[in-house]
Amino acid sequence: MTEVQQAAATGLVPQVGQLAPEFELLNQHGEPVRLADFRGSNVVVVFFPFAFSGICTGELCEIRDNIEAFQVSNATVLGISVDSKFVQRAYAEHEHFGFDLLADFWPHGAVARNYGVFDEASGMALRGTFILDVAGIIRYVVVNPRGQARDFDEYRRALSSLAAQQS
Repeated sequence: MTEVQQAAATGLVPQVGQLAPEFELLNQHGEPVRLADFRGSNVVVVFFPFAFSGICTGELCEIRDNIEAFQVSNATVLGISVDSKFVQRAYAEHEHFGFDLLADFWPHGAVARNYGVFDEASGMALRGTFILDVAGIIRYVVVNPRGQARDFDEYRRALSSLAAQQS
């Protein structure tokens, strides 16, 4: 059984239609970021294994390079990994990310666990993406296995569908 199947089998991955688990984490600047503060706008929560890793960098750079697709859909991107705020800051500065990278550092992976995407064996988050509507309800979920990048076109379709529902 893959780690994605294991996560899904535990029933811990929140599903479409459920209220997203709340969290408060520090961003790359050491500022607290609360999910509840984004009520009224859509949110894309992107869990990634580690800063500076190849696939993660490619995925987050694709978001950076196409941030307009998120802005047009009234969506804020929040990237989350188990790296410290110091690593997140170096990573954000190095890659010129204009969105928050949040440190799920301590307690180690607590938010990833709440979202059912923490891999205990490796101590990292799986590639989980959760798109939330303006009320914090999950409208899209995908969890990819280690080594498999997410499909950016899926983000676009999910965000377009959400924007159409909100019009």
